[in-house]
Amino acid sequence: METGSEWHDWKRLLGKAVHAAKAVGVSDKYVEELAYRIGGVLADHFDPGNREQRLIKELWEQGTESEKRALASMFARMLANDTNRPGPAATNADKPDTH
Repeated sequence: METGSEWHDWKRLLGKAVHAAKAVGVSDKYVEELAYRIGGVLADHFDPGNREQRLIKELWEQGTESEKRALASMFARMLANDTNRPGPAATNADKPDTH
């Protein structure tokens, strides 16, 4: 049975990339464009690793160009907003030091 930890790890990794891009001055619009391009590459060349990634791929494959851009935009925003929330696989290393 899948625990979802891989999904949260994957989201956390991509979210860190979004934050790094913004930290060096990349605009939201360009982050969305990159998300759109990366989405196309992932959908065309990679097999989804879990059911969440499978759903994203299936939505991508059914979408028009504007729907794919909307999905990429929402995904980039989700990643940017979700990076600091620990998922079920969070370890003590992910939590702030309170000592």
